[in-house]
Amino acid sequence: MKDSPRQQFRWAPHVSGTATVKQKDYEEASQVEAAHEYDAWRILREREQPLEVGDLLEAPDGQLRICKYVGFEPAQWLVVEPKHHGEPRAESAEPSAMTT
Repeated sequence: MKDSPRQQFRWAPHVSGTATVKQKDYEEASQVEAAHEYDAWRILREREQPLEVGDLLEAPDGQLRICKYVGFEPAQWLVVEPKHHGEPRAESAEPSAMTT
């Protein structure tokens, strides 16, 4: 996780459930072969590249796990839906009354 969003993440209240994360807040750092996220945590710590709170692990099948103070929890990428520009609203042909 990049430094600026990491600081925000560290001080945000803990919430349970799947975390929604933005791809722009992350950059790929390294790859590690591990049996599970705690094994990856141990291996990276031994390589002196420890995972920090807010860091993500991505499994070969694309599943994300985010490192939190309490352990690892599921995460998903934020998917931004494109804005649909519908037809402009029809405005009334009659003037509206205003009172003062």
